[in-house]
Amino acid sequence: MATHTHHNDSHPHNVPSDAPVVPLGDDDIIKHEHEHVEDSAAPVPESFRDKTEDERKAMEKKMVRKMDMVIMPIMGVLYIMNYVDRSALAATKVYGIMEDLGMSTTDFATAISILFAGYIPFQIPSNLIMTKVSRPGLYICSAAVIWGAVSACTAAAKTYHHLLVIRVMLGVTEAVFFPGMIYFLSAWYTKNELGKRLSALFMFQMVGNAFGGFVAAACLTLDGRYSIAGWRWLFIVEGVVTIGCGIIGALFMPEFPHNARLLKPIERDYAVWRLEMEAGAGEGSDDTSTLGGFKLALFDPKVWTMVWCMGMGQAMGSIVNFFPIIVNTLGYNKTGTLLLTAPPYLLAAVVFYTISWISDRRNLMYPIIMTCLSVAIVAYVIAIATLKIPGRYFAMMLMPSVCSGPQIMLYKTLNVHMARPYPKRAAGVAMMNAIGGISNVWTSYLYYDAPHYYAAFGCVLGCTISFMITITLYRLYVQRMNRLLGGTPEQQRQAMKSGVTQQQVDLGWRYIGY
Repeated sequence: MATHTHHNDSHPHNVPSDAPVVPLGDDDIIKHEHEHVEDSAAPVPESFRDKTEDERKAMEKKMVRKMDMVIMPIMGVLYIMNYVDRSALAATKVYGIMEDLGMSTTDFATAISILFAGYIPFQIPSNLIMTKVSRPGLYICSAAVIWGAVSACTAAAKTYHHLLVIRVMLGVTEAVFFPGMIYFLSAWYTKNELGKRLSALFMFQMVGNAFGGFVAAACLTLDGRYSIAGWRWLFIVEGVVTIGCGIIGALFMPEFPHNARLLKPIERDYAVWRLEMEAGAGEGSDDTSTLGGFKLALFDPKVWTMVWCMGMGQAMGSIVNFFPIIVNTLGYNKTGTLLLTAPPYLLAAVVFYTISWISDRRNLMYPIIMTCLSVAIVAYVIAIATLKIPGRYFAMMLMPSVCSGPQIMLYKTLNVHMARPYPKRAAGVAMMNAIGGISNVWTSYLYYDAPHYYAAFGCVLGCTISFMITITLYRLYVQRMNRLLGGTPEQQRQAMKSGVTQQQVDLGWRYIGY
């Protein structure tokens, strides 16, 4: 967060070379966030320059509420449909799709993973395009309409190869949404607000997964209606609903803050200014090119650290892709299996709300990640060690929470630690999600040898440990960078080589949360 301190010279951070370096804690940085605004690198716009601090806070509260009332419900519903459409195939395994399309277990794993052949490579170009379109909300919602139509087409698949083609196309069309959504939210919300919004979306996802089991069970009761198999009904219903949600969302989704019709002119000025106060020039004024931002992300080791950690997190999260199959090892019937998938996701929603509240209130990310990973180790060890229903279902109750919780914090880390220039942030988010998402491909082939799944649980256990080691090394790195940023001008110039801009240095910007 930005802090502004008193200095007598022209540069806000020039200090004698022999002055002691006193690093600021996150709480200190937050405390001084808006001090000496007029002297900062983000001057106060004339439209609200004469307003008092209380008047600005009241305006901000009203503005954020307005943003939440429009952006979050649309994004949340689309996120539910995005995940439901992508993961519906896992629910159909217990209802005959393999027999109808003549698929083996390996074929089914390929059908799951081949979606990422389209999903992974198109995320980065999509996010780079999004930085240049004037109506990013319409861009996202239009993609939802297209992927809903593609998902519904799965019901028409007559052979295994038809299914593969449709899954690749579904991956291409869905590639727009998730990294675009993360980037879009980071262009609207401050770092103190972003964690709760990201967690809210993951809560939407978990609630969607929970009720997805009920919806799947309901759709599959239509088996045989009009001579259509139950699994085909599932794709028809979910695809049509997604199309409808995308069309409705397109009518209301706003643009970027600097040109949003959702906000009054004074609110637009304030929305842009408060973001620039944190990290420098925003979407409306940054002159970094799209290709330039991509190159900055490509050669930044911090981005690749996030990519690696996301790859480990996505490997852990691969359990969700096969969750109905894992729950099926408990020995219940088909409907019971789908219904038992709901409680773990509902618990995850509660966990996400809790960790987001703690993260935004205390500016913590690293401790939350490490706590989730520690609990994950316990869950995987239990799953490996026993087939007894109480122990294994207890482990399954924990898995969705410990898989996705660290991912939320990674998205927040990248958007806060690499906030500017904004094309770099957009590229970084897409790289993290796309390249990290490759784990969903190779992990699809680990879920064999039921009911033990030794290979799958053993592998994700190793990924968890790798995640812990890597994120701890990252913590040591950013702590060193913070010491340099709080030091002499020469030390600050050294820190700028890692990607910090001069404007961020002028604002007293720091890597927080670690």
